Amino acid sequence: MINPVSFIPGAVQQSIPLLYGCTGEILTEKSGNLNMGIPGIMYVGSISGVIGAYFYERATGGAVNPFLGVLIPLVSSLFGSLLMGLLYCFLTVTLRANQNVTGLALTTFGVGLGNFFGGSLIRLAGKGGETFISIKATSNLFKATLPFAPKLGWFGTVFLSYGFLAYLAVAVAIVLSFVLRKTRVGLHLRAVGENPATADAVGINVGLYKYVATCVGSMIAGLGGLYYIMDYISGSWSNDAFGDRGWLAVALVIFVLWRPNMGIIGAILFGALYNLPIFVTGLSLAQKKIFAVIPYVVTILVLIIASIRNNREKQPPASLGLSYFREER
Repeated sequence: MINPVSFIPGAVQQSIPLLYGCTGEILTEKSGNLNMGIPGIMYVGSISGVIGAYFYERATGGAVNPFLGVLIPLVSSLFGSLLMGLLYCFLTVTLRANQNVTGLALTTFGVGLGNFFGGSLIRLAGKGGETFISIKATSNLFKATLPFAPKLGWFGTVFLSYGFLAYLAVAVAIVLSFVLRKTRVGLHLRAVGENPATADAVGINVGLYKYVATCVGSMIAGLGGLYYIMDYISGSWSNDAFGDRGWLAVALVIFVLWRPNMGIIGAILFGALYNLPIFVTGLSLAQKKIFAVIPYVVTILVLIIASIRNNREKQPPASLGLSYFREER
């Protein structure tokens, strides 16, 4: 039997990178941009945070200031992700390059860039034949939980045993859901994603909305990479260790039908399914691999059901993946 008190926190911790990636991609897709570069952006977000943390720890000899120890990797991660978002927008919005090709190229570029700088840091650390670096002092700041959580028994373990980035992910998803549904900015953004020509005709700056939504979405997704390194695996970087979480985040967008608030539940469900082979004993390697594809199978089923029902509210933005040519308006 699976113990819920130990299983739920593991599922939540596994879900946070997915939630950040999903939330960032939803914001991007609501503007009509299909950014398949989210895995690469999350990878760059993680290595950017590691670079900032590594050099800060090295400069202070490990005696990090709690405020700067959090701020420096956080800003570094946001900046690296922002640059990736700007690169995507320049190619797809300004130069009108194919969004699918650009996104996939951005993923390859992001992973290669992360591995290059990660490998350089490992060699710079000069620890012999080791293939990783550790930024434990910074990681402890990101993993810090409420001091009274252990005293609350199972409630503290299930609800209060996470670092601040976990709660920030939930807050960002809720705020984005409110903005998209209840504000003028959200209405304009959805109009740009549905019909940019009509939005342009009524005075909405289509290019600006696409740029801002994609860049902010990239920054949100980058925080998922930062959380994975700093919190989930306790500040240890090794090349190609991020796995397929970026693609799971993209799949989660379809699963939650482009609703950021539902992304919270969907991410936890994906995290639980992703974590299931760890908690189920007696599985062979082949059975574990079968369990690993369950999230993707569920996503495909949801997509099929949504297509059959043909409900407009459960479909992606009408102009998703299409470049906007103002001259054709």
